[in-house]
Amino acid sequence: MKLIIDVHYFDDKARIAGVAFDNWLDDKETQIFTSEYCGVADYKSGEFYKRELPCILKLLDEHHLTPEVIILDGYVWLDGVSKPALGYHLQQAIDFTPVIIGVAKNRHSALGDNFGVLRGGSQKPLYATAMGIDTDRAKEAIANMHGDFRLPTLIKKADSACRGHELV
Repeated sequence: MKLIIDVHYFDDKARIAGVAFDNWLDDKETQIFTSEYCGVADYKSGEFYKRELPCILKLLDEHHLTPEVIILDGYVWLDGVSKPALGYHLQQAIDFTPVIIGVAKNRHSALGDNFGVLRGGSQKPLYATAMGIDTDRAKEAIANMHGDFRLPTLIKKADSACRGHELV
């Protein structure tokens, strides 16, 4: 199973969604998991993972999830190779070893343009970093996911699900 995870914050709470799917080309999820987390830490620049990680761990634990691949809204490495970000910290916090791919909508200042992934007709790239898989293979997987737009269909569905909306 592959799992896309996204988190939406409101007040001091968070809603976490995990969209499960089997194949990179799938246009439909196999299941959607949701959790809520209370007492979310304040955002601190450079320490985003401290806010997001407990939320992700809650989803994984509450639903007993051990996917082969986890796709996060964010980074594994801020510079693409060695500066730890959310994905790295997630890998350190769990007791299984999935492939982790971070997909970010904006380029971090430490990240080179070579991590960009253009999709659909968009001229604005997504940025992919990874561990447990070669970065070029991760970029190719994200580029080939279902959907005609910048955001793949199932990543968009995870974003919608964590906001409490159904994607039509």
